[in-house]
Amino acid sequence: MMARLAGSYFALVLLTVIGGCKKGEGSALSFQTVGRQPDVPPVMLNKELPFRYPPALYAQKVQGNVTLRIYIDSNGAIVPDSTRVAETSGFSALDSAAMKGSRDLKFEPAKTRSQPVPVSILLPVFFRHPDAPPLSGDSIIKRDSNAASSTAATKRKPAR
Repeated sequence: MMARLAGSYFALVLLTVIGGCKKGEGSALSFQTVGRQPDVPPVMLNKELPFRYPPALYAQKVQGNVTLRIYIDSNGAIVPDSTRVAETSGFSALDSAAMKGSRDLKFEPAKTRSQPVPVSILLPVFFRHPDAPPLSGDSIIKRDSNAASSTAATKRKPAR
């Protein structure tokens, strides 16, 4: 049972984008642009985050933060060849999982003077295990990890 949950547990992969990007209606995720600041930030369109916790690291309760530099074109598409790890987690499997998941991100493009513009952003991806202690700098929020685990496990099957 635990192995099955480990393979499909992706809900605790948290995404926070640093500065003004929004995800859907009203939830404010922010981002940090690289270069000129657009008038209107890009808006993330994904309903579910595409990042998958590597099962072997999940089983070992390995946690980490990966910061990606992502280029979003004027159509809101990620340019995959331009995505780079700006700050490593120290675990190549977490870095790879963040890179792989970033390919499935979808955005409404940033705008300057009402015109869509390309933008480069720094995108932190946080991998957290529900049974591991918080990392330095994490806020501690009490939650029912059994409810979170069962909800996350039913949302999506692991990638093979």
